[in-house]
Amino acid sequence: MNVAVVGTGYVGLVTGTCLAETGNTVVCVDNNPEKLALLQNGGIPIFEPGLNVLVKKNRDAGRLTFTGNLASAVRNARFIFVAVGTPELSSGDVDLKYVNAVVDGVCTALKDAPKGAPGDRVVVLKSTVPPGTNRAVTDRMTANDCAHIAVASNPEFLKEGAAIDDFMTPDRVVVGVRHEAVGEALRELYLPYCTDARPFLVMAPESAEMTKYAANAMLATKISFINEMANLCDATGADVNAVRKGIGHDQRIGFQFLAPGPGYGGSCFPKDVKGLIAVAKKLGLTLRVSEAVDAANDAQKEVLFAKINRHFQGKVAGKTFAVWGLAFKPKTDDIREAPALTLIDTLLAVGAKVRAFDPEAIPNVRARYGDKLFYATDPLGALDGADALVLVTEWPEFRTPNFAEVKRRLATPVIFDGRNLYAMEEQAILATGVTYFGIGRGQS
Repeated sequence: MNVAVVGTGYVGLVTGTCLAETGNTVVCVDNNPEKLALLQNGGIPIFEPGLNVLVKKNRDAGRLTFTGNLASAVRNARFIFVAVGTPELSSGDVDLKYVNAVVDGVCTALKDAPKGAPGDRVVVLKSTVPPGTNRAVTDRMTANDCAHIAVASNPEFLKEGAAIDDFMTPDRVVVGVRHEAVGEALRELYLPYCTDARPFLVMAPESAEMTKYAANAMLATKISFINEMANLCDATGADVNAVRKGIGHDQRIGFQFLAPGPGYGGSCFPKDVKGLIAVAKKLGLTLRVSEAVDAANDAQKEVLFAKINRHFQGKVAGKTFAVWGLAFKPKTDDIREAPALTLIDTLLAVGAKVRAFDPEAIPNVRARYGDKLFYATDPLGALDGADALVLVTEWPEFRTPNFAEVKRRLATPVIFDGRNLYAMEEQAILATGVTYFGIGRGQS
């Protein structure tokens, strides 16, 4: 099938590449000249494990191309995926200006196209948008003489760092449609990825839009819940790792997203929780649980500094801190809403210095901070002369350091482990003479 994907961020580039991988002819559209040139010359603008290999494979096979010309890309496309950014406004609402701009461009290109049956040509909203957007886009297209083009909602459930696997072997595929024929057309497109265990779910567009928000809000709730329990464990002397096992084996709860840490970040959870709250407020409703989740997460991002400040008895100014992990999670270079940035901002504000390392995110962090930080080229290099090591993101390469070497390089031997990565080695760490602080380990 002929597919156009508008937007080459995480969602758009992964979607386009994976659809090409199963034999479709895909044209990806972007209006950023630098990004477009990079893609056309064989590079990719993001770090996502395995994506560069798949992009090259499908480019070489002629199934995946890149252009800045929206009209030419959509002219022969049966499916037009809209995967542009939906940034958060100061009110918490979602800014749909980029989605609307794409819709207007599609209408300009296709309003004189031959009329067909529902499902012959479909605009697929892949961007995360609030409930009611499908209806608004449909009305907008009707007003622009494009009532003959169907509009479907198809929220993404991709995890950065595992996006290819999530697309190729999804837990489920959700589509929201108003015509059965549109649902059947999308079922055909997604057939290679769906099985009885990975169902294709068809529902109303409003339900599909809401599914995306509800899923992220639930996962964010689990994170904020376990973080609050971890803080209570610190105050009571309990160990959150033991508590996590005690509740995780309850099949009604499970272990996923019950790992305590310095708060969630990224492009989805923070924005989507706030967006859901904003949608409710417009309808005169209060989402007390979601509002509490959002507030708890903001507070959790200050926990690491609070531990640091308490250990150094408020004398943090002038000290140097090695920070391992800058991306909001491993296997990505994405620093949006990353807890490490909150920590760095606070450290700099009180007059501390930061020696930073991350396997992938250094260029993005350098673009934000410039020469305010020292950027190490390896994890151990970040330690030299630092007064403490603060682990914020649990990259695999941080998993088994030589703690004797860590002690030797640090000016004062103390580790603040924001992910409890070394919780099982705590006694061995203490035996080397290094002071160790985790999250929720009963260390008040």
